[in-house]
Amino acid sequence: MAERKVTRLRFTKNELTDEKVRRAAAKAECAADRAEKAQSKLPKKTKLRIIREAAGGASPGSKLQPKKSADTAVRSKLRVERVEVSAGRPGFVKQTGKNVAHASAVRALNAVRDSVDAEDDGNAGAEAVRTGRTTANATGATVSNVRYYGKLKSHKKAERLIEKSDKANVEALYQQSLHADPDAPSNPLSRWRQNQTIKKEYAAAKRAGNAASSGASAASGAAKKTSAAAKETKSLTEKAMEFVKEHPKGILIVLCLGFLVTFISSAFSSCSVLMGGGGQVVLGTSYTAEEADLTGVESDYTALETALRNQIDSIESTHPGYDEYRYNLAEIGHNPYELASYLTVLFEDYTRAEVQSTLQDIFSSQYTLTLTEEIEVRTRTETRTGTTSYTDPETGETVEEEYEYEVEVEYNYYILNVTLTNKGIGALVRSSGLTDDQLQRYEVLLETRGNRDDLFGDVSFAIPGEYTDYDIPGEALTDTRFANMIREAEKYLGYPYVWGGSSPSTSFDCSGFVSWVINNCGNGWSVGRLTANGLMGVCDIIPASAAQPGDLIFFQGTYNTSGASHVGIYVGNGMMIHCGNPISYASIESSYWQQHFYCYGRIRG
Repeated sequence: MAERKVTRLRFTKNELTDEKVRRAAAKAECAADRAEKAQSKLPKKTKLRIIREAAGGASPGSKLQPKKSADTAVRSKLRVERVEVSAGRPGFVKQTGKNVAHASAVRALNAVRDSVDAEDDGNAGAEAVRTGRTTANATGATVSNVRYYGKLKSHKKAERLIEKSDKANVEALYQQSLHADPDAPSNPLSRWRQNQTIKKEYAAAKRAGNAASSGASAASGAAKKTSAAAKETKSLTEKAMEFVKEHPKGILIVLCLGFLVTFISSAFSSCSVLMGGGGQVVLGTSYTAEEADLTGVESDYTALETALRNQIDSIESTHPGYDEYRYNLAEIGHNPYELASYLTVLFEDYTRAEVQSTLQDIFSSQYTLTLTEEIEVRTRTETRTGTTSYTDPETGETVEEEYEYEVEVEYNYYILNVTLTNKGIGALVRSSGLTDDQLQRYEVLLETRGNRDDLFGDVSFAIPGEYTDYDIPGEALTDTRFANMIREAEKYLGYPYVWGGSSPSTSFDCSGFVSWVINNCGNGWSVGRLTANGLMGVCDIIPASAAQPGDLIFFQGTYNTSGASHVGIYVGNGMMIHCGNPISYASIESSYWQQHFYCYGRIRG
């Protein structure tokens, strides 16, 4: 197997003015340096090369050779050079010649040893020799294996670094193409197809570079025949012209028929390519499993989430005896298109039964429920009863009386902290170890939603919506608490909806966004990370007629969960700011939000 070469790219000064091109080129250069360094450490072997040098006359390689004679031949000298070449990757094929040549000698030696063993059966000396021979053979085999795997490891490392170098080169070429055509489409499907095209072109160019020497030889041989071919072509051309002059009508008919046939063939060929290419694009952007399996798997995953929700709801009965239960809960839910896209990348045309164990693994990675006991030493005031006695001065009798007094007493206050984190399937997929091609396919499937927008019904935040801006009237902002909330909330306008997200670093889901605003707006509130239903618990429910800017607005039934399933911050005039997809303002008077409206709540404190 020929040694793979490290490829280095060259970019113009104009291209390197682009920050992304310069950064990608620098990474490609570093990757090439590492690959060449690993190649330089590969085992080498020495070969002898014999060179005949003339004692006099022209130097080797000169076109003016001296006159050959027996005298010159006698005075020729032989020079031996040692040349270092790559030892090549160790393998069975390289050892075949040695094994075959050595096989007969080994068989003969084994036959002699067997006969000696048979004659010396029971001989202590012979037994000792056999034991020593076995130990020596085992030791030799071990040493040989260690050397073999050491060499193999070096070659594998070099090959791996060359692959990384090629990948970095492809990325640099991709950035170069974006620099050359900044108006190119930027959707995930276009990026994926463009990247695949660059990979193929790069691989073809690299193969052509490795075959350059043989190609040059072929070109040289072809050049020598050009003159003779040209003369023969000239003769044939003259004859053809004479034939055309003699049969003009026949030639015209033949040309017309030829043109018609070519046109029809090209049309069918173009249609075939168009249909084939279109079919590949549609297949690459579509879910390939049956609809019953897609919806069945979604139902199974939702059932796991329902069981988790029920487990949390029953915490206080399954873990009794605590003075307080503190909940810090992420929203339970997922984007069904993320799940379907991930499973399609992993299994392609999967069945419901086939992916059950994978669903459990995804669920365990997405959700983490933690119960932590906390004990606080607190003090409280207790009223106690005491007695006192005194002597009546008139009667001389001793009288006892009771009285009450207060004391500060320390006691243990038991708290159970219930924390649920939701990593989100999207974040889970991106850290799952998918290859670049698999991740690009996932992004394309998610962007196109498998060409099935209607597959999972009314899941509003699984599908990106429109960004809506809104100017809040100045008089509403005279309320300091509301102004603080809006100042914090508007920092994140345009952020995408991420199931389970609860901070700017991860982006947000609806309750994560509202919880973050409440905790960080500077109004002195601290409610932790709550679900939409949990946020209702820190509010006083108020009628719609009493709603003011800064109150929370709750909705139900936006996905499969009981109670409040979505929450936003009411800003007045029939508008709210909420984490849709993306975070933006929205009218609560649309038919969708009116259909799902639940109630208003005013934050306590």
